[in-house]
Amino acid sequence: MKQIGIIGAGNTGANTAFFLAEKQVGRVVLQDCKEGLAIGKALDIMEEAPLARYQFKIQGTDQEEEALNSDVILLAFGAVRQPGQDRTSVWDENRKLVESFAGKLKGFGGVVIIVTEPVDASVTLFQKVSGMEPGRVLGIGGALDGERMRYLVSQELHCVTEDIDALVIGRHDKSMIIPQDYTRVSGIPVRYLMDQSSLHAIIQKVKHAGDVVLETSKRSSAFYAPAMVTADIIRAILNDSRRMFSVSTVLTGQYGVENAALSIPAMIGEHGAERLFEPKLTDEQLQKFRDSAAAISALV
Repeated sequence: MKQIGIIGAGNTGANTAFFLAEKQVGRVVLQDCKEGLAIGKALDIMEEAPLARYQFKIQGTDQEEEALNSDVILLAFGAVRQPGQDRTSVWDENRKLVESFAGKLKGFGGVVIIVTEPVDASVTLFQKVSGMEPGRVLGIGGALDGERMRYLVSQELHCVTEDIDALVIGRHDKSMIIPQDYTRVSGIPVRYLMDQSSLHAIIQKVKHAGDVVLETSKRSSAFYAPAMVTADIIRAILNDSRRMFSVSTVLTGQYGVENAALSIPAMIGEHGAERLFEPKLTDEQLQKFRDSAAAISALV
């Protein structure tokens, strides 16, 4: 039986556990260092199992060893930024946690997914310390940003999201790259379906989407959408679906970048990012991509 270990039972971790149960993906072990937190949240989810007809169990625990003995491990721990802060503001605190768990998972043969902010720096540091194959350490940055793009385009055009494809690459912050030609509605580039000012406004909204959630709620950063995207990636791994996601992973020469994690399209299967793709970029976009890689390297 496939098992997913989730380290951190906060909003993103617990909701990922819920979505995995809904998708009938596999057994989940939810862990948190705060005594009783993961146990209580797992119990809450499982008490709806008779209605939802879950096939797999969600187990809560205070012991991280139970969660680390899994096929896929999600790291969903760490400090969350406050309104007015950018993602790097929590790096000093979160890098210690990332480094600690990377040391514990040296030699791990499964796949690690990271949502801890800043995600690209977290993926870079984790892979460096753990020594795991780069494709087995993933962050959700570009996949989440792409879903936000799809949603906002659907709202502008009043069409269903199922007809929309969007690609977001690079760093999971305001410097992300959203090539217009790769956002399409039923195969038609979106720039042919709306005026440039409307499209530019949507791109800016995507770049600031996390900030809007944080500033509006006043209390917490986004977690429903990140949790759903994470659950979708985990399902692709455990089902060996070979689906395409834009994920943050340490690059090995793609776009001229090495030893830094940024989001690019990847074929996701049982071994993680099994193949990386390099869609054509303009010279300006390529330079922005490389500048982002340099910034991540400087952080780590």
